[in-house]
Amino acid sequence: QLQLVESGGGLVQPGGSLRLSCAASGSTVDVYAIGWFRQAPGKEREGVACISVSDGTTYYADSVKGRFTISRDNAKNTVYLEMNSLKSEDTAVYSCAARGPTILAWRLDYHVYPYWGQGIQVTVSS
Repeated sequence: QLQLVESGGGLVQPGGSLRLSCAASGSTVDVYAIGWFRQAPGKEREGVACISVSDGTTYYADSVKGRFTISRDNAKNTVYLEMNSLKSEDTAVYSCAARGPTILAWRLDYHVYPYWGQGIQVTVSS
C-alpha cells in the first residue's frame, strides 16, 4: 500500500513563495510519476505539475509554468513543489498523487492517478 503525505502549506502574501513536500512510503516500487493537483472551492480539480520518478522529466500546466518548479529526492522518497510569484488565484487545496505509466496526453489527468495524499491548504492573501 502506497501512502502519500503533503506538508508545507499555509498562508502567504501575493508575490510570495511556498514549498510543498510530498513524502511517499509503503509500496513505492511501482510508482512511475508523482503529480501535484489543486482544487479551489467551486472549481474542478486541476493538474499543476508532474515528474517522472526515474529520470526527472517534468511537465507543467500553462497556468503555473515559469512560477512553479517540481523536483524529487529519490533517496528521501519525496517530491517537492516550489511555488514562486504566488497569486490569489493559486489559492486551493493542493494534493500530490502517484501513478504508473500513461500516454503523454494524460500526464496531468487526475483520473489516471490511483494514489492520493490527503491534501493541504494553500492560501494566497494579503
